Amino acid sequence: MSDTWHTSTDVLVIGGGPAASWAAIHAREAGAEVILVDKGYCGTSGATAPSGTGVWYVAPEATARASAKASREALGGHLADHYWMDRVLDQTYTNMNRLAVEGRYPFPVDPATGEQLRTGVQGPEYMRRMRAWLQRIGVRIHDHSPALELLVDDTGAVRGAAGHQRQLDRDYRITAGAVVLASGGCAFLSGALGTNVDTGDGALLAAEVGARFSGMEFSNAYAIVPKGSTITKTAYYGYATFFGEDGRVLEDAGSTKGRSVIARTLLQERVFAQLDRADATVQAQMRLGQPNFFLQFDRRRIDPFTQRFEIDLLAEGTVRGTGGIDVVDDDCATTIPGLYAAGDAATRERICGGFTGGGSHNAAWAMSSGSWAGAGAARYARTARVGGEVEGAGRVGLRPTGSGTLTADEVVAAAKAELIPFEKNYLRHGDRLRPALARLDELWTAAADGLAGTTGDERVRARQATAITAVGRLMYRSTLSRTETRGMSKRADHPGIDPAQHHHMVSGGLDAPWTGTADTRNSGLAVAS
Repeated sequence: MSDTWHTSTDVLVIGGGPAASWAAIHAREAGAEVILVDKGYCGTSGATAPSGTGVWYVAPEATARASAKASREALGGHLADHYWMDRVLDQTYTNMNRLAVEGRYPFPVDPATGEQLRTGVQGPEYMRRMRAWLQRIGVRIHDHSPALELLVDDTGAVRGAAGHQRQLDRDYRITAGAVVLASGGCAFLSGALGTNVDTGDGALLAAEVGARFSGMEFSNAYAIVPKGSTITKTAYYGYATFFGEDGRVLEDAGSTKGRSVIARTLLQERVFAQLDRADATVQAQMRLGQPNFFLQFDRRRIDPFTQRFEIDLLAEGTVRGTGGIDVVDDDCATTIPGLYAAGDAATRERICGGFTGGGSHNAAWAMSSGSWAGAGAARYARTARVGGEVEGAGRVGLRPTGSGTLTADEVVAAAKAELIPFEKNYLRHGDRLRPALARLDELWTAAADGLAGTTGDERVRARQATAITAVGRLMYRSTLSRTETRGMSKRADHPGIDPAQHHHMVSGGLDAPWTGTADTRNSGLAVAS
């Protein structure tokens, strides 16, 4: 391994998807020098790059905006904030228009009006254009360079990050005036398309420096996929009829509670689907909008509109859930000086409450929160302390406390056994959650004692395993603390909504995790336990 590479910058952006890209653009436009480090290749890695996605793009017209805000409030348990929704709608409208002009994105044109249709993007083209935009404005991009730990000064402020450049086989250490965590969510290495880099790395880094989290109970999203596939596009299954193994129709499986019906059935037997409710016009629109969705069927010589195919559910965790690092002001600052969060790494409760799906609000939040975090980080960096000693905050997976010999693969397998099964994380019940959390706590203790790596790649895998475990522990603690059914966190042992729990569930900590509540009207911590 080569000697460690040292450099410095004003703003360091960790991540390479939409949130990271918009953060880098706005930090650069605010006059900051910007370095972006991506775990994969910026422009192709992450959940957006291989997919088409709708965007919460609504013209600034009062009735349309009001309808857009009301559309998911009940599903989200009425935890969303209209102030934040208005901000996101405004910023998304601006950014999508900028994407068309400065980003040079070729939006399709409505033949009836001649106007561009800016309500969605094709992920591969979107991210290709974003990378080119970053390069044009002078953002320094370092691909295949996962961050392994944050750097902090003697006041506890975040001052950069250290990591490993895989292709060069060398470590790096980048000091910065401010850091934006836009590294995506955590899908527990479930196999969902594009989520192989989404292992909760940003959550781990934030937790190690003491950052607060919010809404981690809303992290149990599962997507419908053809059996053996990685391509998640659950919206298309709104046109499906679902069948049991014996050919009977599964009643209510296509409703808003449909995935619960599917999950319970999958515990007993195979489930099949057929997109038989899509007429010829809709079929053509679906093929045009999501061509990669149909490749899997074309290769198997299956017509999903006329033939039944076996399905499964894949965990998407905080990638499609709403929980994440808490943000405490309009700039998406965290509770730690010098640290900002954006995209799936940050909580989306401000605009979605306890429920969201793929694309739409997620895509809008990524570009909006990224914009605010990047600009905020640039402003902070101008007044940040310069010089002084910094040290790495990373521990588990980097600096074991004992002589154990756990491997990353062993930790991942043990964590997934508690986090992936439907009956534990989706069909939630305290009697199953408590033993799962206890096993994750035992796993954390064992990992702290003996999980590490000698090569760069081994340390990257060890930190991924650590992050998955950390996210799972915060998720289950928050779930057990919310003793009701609200948003996507449905408790079989607490099936009703409790008006007394109309609050945000906040959490944090690693060796001694904690949970508490925060008023829905502000981000201040009310009670910790």
